[in-house]
Amino acid sequence: MPEGPEIRREADLIAKRLVGKVIQRIFFGLPRLEPYRTSLIGKTIIQVVTHGKAMMIYFEGGKILYSHNQLYGKWYVSTIGNTPNTNRTLRICLSTDKHNALLYSASEIEVLEQQSLYKHSYLRKLGPDVLSSTTTAAVISERLMDRRFSRRCLSSLYLDQKFIAGIGNYLRSEILYFAEVKPSSQPTNLNGKAIDKLAKLTLSLSVRSYKSGGITNSASRVESLKRKGKTRAQYRFAVFDRAGEQCYRCGNRIQRLEANGRRIYMCSTCQTG
Repeated sequence: MPEGPEIRREADLIAKRLVGKVIQRIFFGLPRLEPYRTSLIGKTIIQVVTHGKAMMIYFEGGKILYSHNQLYGKWYVSTIGNTPNTNRTLRICLSTDKHNALLYSASEIEVLEQQSLYKHSYLRKLGPDVLSSTTTAAVISERLMDRRFSRRCLSSLYLDQKFIAGIGNYLRSEILYFAEVKPSSQPTNLNGKAIDKLAKLTLSLSVRSYKSGGITNSASRVESLKRKGKTRAQYRFAVFDRAGEQCYRCGNRIQRLEANGRRIYMCSTCQTG
C-alpha cells in the first residue's frame, strides 16, 4: 500500500500540472460518480492536498474529489495523447488542454462538499498528518504518552491512522529500527529520552522518504551502497524487506516477523529498547 510520502508526491505532481487549469473532460470508471461530471467540467482546480493516505482535489465552486489509493491505487500524470503503460483499471481521468491526471485501481473515491469534508467517515478519524508542518516532534511525543495510545504495542500503534496519519508498513519497520526499539514495546515502558528519539525519527524518516522518493537510508549510506553496485531495491531500506541479510549497524541477520497481520522487520541486536 502506498504510504503518506508516496501520496504526497503524487499530489505534488498533479498540482504542478493541473492547479490553475480548467478541467475540460472527465472520465469516471465508476458509474456512481457520473452525476458529478457536469458540475466539475469547466471548473478550475484550486489546490491538491493530502492528509495521511487520503488526497483531496479542490475544484472551483466548492466541490472536492476525495480518493484513497487503498492497496493498489496509483495516480499518474501524462500529456494529452499519451497513456501510461499499465494493466491497472482506470477509475478517473481529469483532462486539461495539455495534461491528464489518471487514477488507476482504487475504488474509494467520492465527490464531497467543502463544508462536509471533515465529517467524512474516514477523514474525521485521522490523527495529525506526519508530513504536515504543524506536526512536530513534541506533538508526536505527546500522542505517544496519551492514554489512548501509550499502552499499545508500537507495532500496532504505528499502523493506526488515528495515532499519526500517513505511516504504513515500511515506515513502521524503518522508524522502529532507527529508534532502536522493539516492535513489541509500549510507549509507557520507554523513558523520556527514548520517546523523544522515537518522535523525532518518526518525523525525519517520513520526510526523508517523501523527499527521496521512498528511500529511508541516509544519503551517505545510499551513496556507499551505490558505489558497491547495489540496486535501488538493495539500498532503499535499512531493514524492511531485508530478511536474512546483514544489519548495516551490527552485522546480525535481519528478522521478518508477523505483527497485526502484516510483515515487520527488525534487528534483535540493535532493537533492544
